[in-house]
Amino acid sequence: MYILGDIGNTETKLYLVSKNNKILKKITFISNKVNIRSLNYLFTKNKLNLNKIEKILFCSVVPKTFKTIKKFLSKKTKVKCHEVKNLNLKSLIRIKVDFKQVGSDRITNSISLMNKKNNYIILDFGTATTFDVLVNNTYIGGIIAPGVKLSLNTLSNKATLIPKIELKKINKVIGKNTISAVRSGFFWGYAGLIDNIIDLIKKETRKSFKVILTGGFSDLFKNSIKTKVIENKDITVKGLIKISKLLNR
Repeated sequence: MYILGDIGNTETKLYLVSKNNKILKKITFISNKVNIRSLNYLFTKNKLNLNKIEKILFCSVVPKTFKTIKKFLSKKTKVKCHEVKNLNLKSLIRIKVDFKQVGSDRITNSISLMNKKNNYIILDFGTATTFDVLVNNTYIGGIIAPGVKLSLNTLSNKATLIPKIELKKINKVIGKNTISAVRSGFFWGYAGLIDNIIDLIKKETRKSFKVILTGGFSDLFKNSIKTKVIENKDITVKGLIKISKLLNR
């Protein structure tokens, strides 16, 4: 069995995966609250048997959290704990930008779609909203926009009379009160941002693309934008599974 992990700015997702690439268990926890004690509790509660682990691989954008998890796992198992960007990925992906400047999660997502015949835009709703562009099986760059939830929370924290709200799908644009006005601004504002950026990518590259949606708000926007999209919430773990094959070599 393998332990594969996606350490994001907000959440960490931990997967227990079988040798035939079946996801056996998924655990999610808050990234900035990780410590040895909490990891002990999580692994005990979920009855994770570390004696059968053969590979450990993470994509991480939070070095401190990865360091803590690595320290914990090094005490519990003799298996080396790897991070995606510390591996030689040249056999899996071609990158036309500064490798150091691309997040480990974004590289992992891109690798999951390599060796396909289409060009892709990967739209990931995380702490930031990111667009990654793949042309002819080559990563050519991307866009980082403010995250939906982060922006919502910032607005309510900075504006005294604006409460915290839950973003929902809406049909009307004009709000009748503060909550509906804010909800409209964020819903239609992000829908417009998504469509506009995708159109600009197409114009700049003069290419056609399949658009993949993943992350927390993909359900909300998948049927609310003009662009035809494919939702794939397992894109990161599929990329990790693909990369984990390098550990056999």
